[in-house]
Amino acid sequence: MAIISSKQQPSEPDRRTEGKPRSHQVAVSSGPLLATATPESLVQPEACPEEAGKQEERLRPQSLSEYVGQKDLKEVLAIAIQAAKARAETLDHLLLYGPPGLGKTTMSLILASEMGVACKITSAPALERPRDIVGLLINLQPGDILFIDEIHRLPRVTEEILYPAMEDFRLDVTVGKGQSARTRSIPLPPFTLIGATTRVGALTSPLRDRFGLIQRLRFYELDELTEIVRRTGLILRTDITDEGAAEIARRSRGTPRIANRLLKRVRDYVEVKAAGTVTQAIAAEALELYNVDPCGLDWTDRRLLSVMIEHFNGGPVGLDTMAAATGEDSQTIEEVYEPYLLQIGYLNRTSRGRIATTAAWKHLGYTPPDSQLPLLS
Repeated sequence: MAIISSKQQPSEPDRRTEGKPRSHQVAVSSGPLLATATPESLVQPEACPEEAGKQEERLRPQSLSEYVGQKDLKEVLAIAIQAAKARAETLDHLLLYGPPGLGKTTMSLILASEMGVACKITSAPALERPRDIVGLLINLQPGDILFIDEIHRLPRVTEEILYPAMEDFRLDVTVGKGQSARTRSIPLPPFTLIGATTRVGALTSPLRDRFGLIQRLRFYELDELTEIVRRTGLILRTDITDEGAAEIARRSRGTPRIANRLLKRVRDYVEVKAAGTVTQAIAAEALELYNVDPCGLDWTDRRLLSVMIEHFNGGPVGLDTMAAATGEDSQTIEEVYEPYLLQIGYLNRTSRGRIATTAAWKHLGYTPPDSQLPLLS
């Protein structure tokens, strides 16, 4: 399913989709805040600009049967699709949450393809004014899917417009001002709203309660990522062995977006320095060049841990102290680097500060002390 990037105002129809089957009409609402910053590392799960083009769309699966991983989610959605088709109804509103890079946008496109409808994609920061969301809602066709990324960042006024639209397929518009103001209700065709968020707790209860399905995307297992790397290798026409695919998957932090990104960098390395098939040895050699170690840690991750070990004997050390010692912003450390280190057990947060675990000492080649300070005191 191709994505058509639109430069028009959200209230105007996209002329380039006319005459095409509706299952292939995918519009993207672009706004001033829609672009994302380029990640500083290959192993950051946020999408970079080069991963939003048509070339990247080739890597997306087109159906539930092609989608690798998320077995429980796929089963739930397959039942919902079959039931909706049997009743000739639209899908219930769906909220997908989980870390970035796990396939929330891909899943929304698959649902549109399975239902044979169009999918319009936008981002909450792009919906600054009420007219932005009004334009999108009015131009929806019966059964269409409206995908809103980072939905927890919706402005309050925009969110309240969505309440009657989601519940009653009705758009309440105020006409006039002061004593002459009147409220008009505009009927909307039945549609499905799919919201994606990395912070489900940041959603307000009224909005969260209006979703019929709330599903979490989990991190991927090694065998699932290995299959994804092999599939991407076939699409990119890159010869890769099973061991080479597993080596890339092992360093991908459980995230398909990172796995595809690393495979592209390994492909570049092979084309320039080691023509032939991507083997385990070549993949490891290439990723070491890009400072991605066997656990998926990059240079900054290792520096944070090594500074804690060398300068503070493994901690406890405060966040601001770590930021000053490493030259990194404290918010960046807390929101970008710490989550993965906590997930793999290399870092502990305590009331006294951060502590590098014994596993982190051993991974970086240090000899852990016989005993560390108690975590709680």
